[in-house]
Amino acid sequence: MADSRDYLQPSIPRFDGHYDHWSMLMENLLRSKEYWSLIEDGIVVAPAGASQEQIQLANESKLKDLKAKNFLFQAIDRSILETILA
Repeated sequence: MADSRDYLQPSIPRFDGHYDHWSMLMENLLRSKEYWSLIEDGIVVAPAGASQEQIQLANESKLKDLKAKNFLFQAIDRSILETILA
């Protein structure tokens, strides 16, 4: 039977006010999850009259975007998030 340590999820770095350090940790996490291209390139948008393949690609991109945002929302306290969004 496999050791349970093989299945540990990486912890999400919490923002503690030290942006430079936190941003490096978050970049590393998002790269390891293969979400960093969303940060650099943005989401894929299906053009008008898109093929099924283009629509599927756009939907996959939106889902990856939501997953990346989920990591960011978990990393930032509510009070700090409200300041960012204001």
